[in-house]
Amino acid sequence: MAIEGSLADVSLADISQLLSLGGKTGCLSLTAEANSGYIYFEDGRVTYAYVVNRPDRLGELLVKNEVIDRDQLSAAMVKQTQRRGKRLGELLVEGGALSQEDLDKYISIQIEEAVYHVFQWSQGTFEFQPEVMPDENVTRVSLRIDALLMEGAVRVDEWSLIEKKISSMDLVFALERDPLQEEAIDLTEAQQRIIPLIDGKRSVTDLVDHSGLVEFDTGKALYGLIQAGFAVQVGKRAADSQAKGSVEEYLNLGVGFYRSGMMEDSIRELKKALELDADSAQARAYLGLISLKAGRAQEASVHFDEMGEAVEMTYALHRNRALALERIGRYDEALAALAEAEKLNADDPGLLLARGIVQLKSGDGAAAMGSFKGYQDKVGEGTLSPMFFAFAVLAAGIAGDMDLALEIGREGLRQYADDGAILVNTGAVLEHRGENEAAQGYYERAIKQEPVVPQAHKALGDQALRSGDKARAKAQYELAVKADPRLGEDVYIKLGAIALENSETAEAGAMWRRALELNPENHTLQAKLEQLGASAGA
Repeated sequence: MAIEGSLADVSLADISQLLSLGGKTGCLSLTAEANSGYIYFEDGRVTYAYVVNRPDRLGELLVKNEVIDRDQLSAAMVKQTQRRGKRLGELLVEGGALSQEDLDKYISIQIEEAVYHVFQWSQGTFEFQPEVMPDENVTRVSLRIDALLMEGAVRVDEWSLIEKKISSMDLVFALERDPLQEEAIDLTEAQQRIIPLIDGKRSVTDLVDHSGLVEFDTGKALYGLIQAGFAVQVGKRAADSQAKGSVEEYLNLGVGFYRSGMMEDSIRELKKALELDADSAQARAYLGLISLKAGRAQEASVHFDEMGEAVEMTYALHRNRALALERIGRYDEALAALAEAEKLNADDPGLLLARGIVQLKSGDGAAAMGSFKGYQDKVGEGTLSPMFFAFAVLAAGIAGDMDLALEIGREGLRQYADDGAILVNTGAVLEHRGENEAAQGYYERAIKQEPVVPQAHKALGDQALRSGDKARAKAQYELAVKADPRLGEDVYIKLGAIALENSETAEAGAMWRRALELNPENHTLQAKLEQLGASAGA
C-alpha cells in the first residue's frame, strides 16, 4: 500500500527512518515546487537516488577530479550511442579508463548528493510506492539511512551559516588577496582547488562546474575564504532573461523525465521550453527521440528537421535522424545522414549495418550485401547483431541468391534461435523455394515470441488465403494489424476483399479507407471505394 503526505506535516528524515526501520523496499518520490526527487530503498537501505532538475554530472565529476581525461569521456560517450542500455561508467570501466572502485566511489557521491539535496526540502509532497525498483541498467549502492541523515543534518546546519554570505549561486566573487601566496595559511583541499577559479567573473555555480566539487563542498570552501577576508563579493551574474532561465529549467526537467522513462512528463516540459524558445535545438532533439521510441517516425523527422543549422549535430543525432528518415521511406536523405555520422565516427560497424538496411529497403540488394559484408569484416571475431541476419537474408534473396539467403538465415537461428525477424525472413526464403510446410513452421515459431512479430501473422494469413481458408486468413491478418496498425496497406486491402466476399460492405469500406490512409496514392483502391459507395447508395 502506498504511503503519501505533505513534507510540511512529516519531515523527510522521519519518513526515511520509518522506511529504514521497517526494512521497506520501493521508491520514495518527492515533489517540491517545480522539482522532483526519487530515493529507492531495498530492505531499508538506500540503493539509488536522483533529483530531476539537476544535470547528471558523473562524466564531468570524473574529468574535473582528473580520474579520466576529456578524450576518454568523449570516446565512452560515442560508444554509449552505439550500445543502448549501457551506462557511461560501465563503458569507461570496460575500456580500462576507470577502475570499478573509482566508479563505485563517484556513483556513491552522486547518490549521496541527491539525498542531501532533497533533505533540504521542508515543503512539498511525498509518496512511497512499495516494490518499485529503479531501471535495471542503473548502478545501485547500499547506504545506511542513519549515516546519510547525520551528514544531512550537519549540512543543513552548516548551510544555514553559509547562506548568510552566499545567498545565491549566481553571486560572483573575487580574491582580495591570494592565500596561495601567503605563508602559514592552512587551506583545505577544496579551497586549494577553487582559489584559481575565483576571478571576479565566475559565479558560484561556475565554481561548482569547473572545480568538480559538489555544491556543498564548494560553498563551504568559499565561505571559509570569505570569513578569512580573502574573497569578496563583486557582483551577481545577470540572467540573460527570465525566459531563458525558465527554458533551462524546463529542459532539465524534460531531460530528467526522459532518462527516467517518464515520456509524457518529458514531452510536457520540453514543449514548455519550446513555447519560450521556439529555436531550442535540445528540446527538438529530445522530442525527436521520444517520437522515434514511440514509433512515430514522421513526427520524429519533423523535430529533427526543425533543430536548425546552428545545432551541433552529434554522432547520435545523425544516427537517430537517419533511422527516422529510413522508417518514412526517405532513403536518400537517410543515407546522407549516415554519411555525416561516418565523418564523426567511421569506426562504428553499426554504420555499415544501418546503411545496408537503408539500401535494402530502397531495393538495392547488391549494395546492401556489400554493406553487410563490410559490417561482418569490421565486427571480425565479435558477435554479429541479430538485425544483420534478419536483413542479410532479405538482401541475399533480393540479389537472387536463395541458397546464400537460406545459409545466412540458418546461421542466424543457430545464434538467435528465437529471433522473430530471422524466423520470418528465413521462412519467406523457404516459401520461395516451395518448402511451404517448413516455412509455416518457422512462422508459427515466430508468433510465439515476445515481442509479437506482426509479419509472422501476415505471412500465415497469406498462406491461408492462397489455400482458400479465408476465415483463418482473416484471423491472422487481424492479429497482424492489431500488433502493428501501420504494417502495410496490402493487409487492409485483403481484409477489405474478404469482408466484401462475406457481403460485409461497411467493413470492406472501413478496411480500404484504412489502406488509403497508409497510401493515399493508390488510385485503383480509391476508385474501388467510390464504386463501393455508389453500390451501397443504390
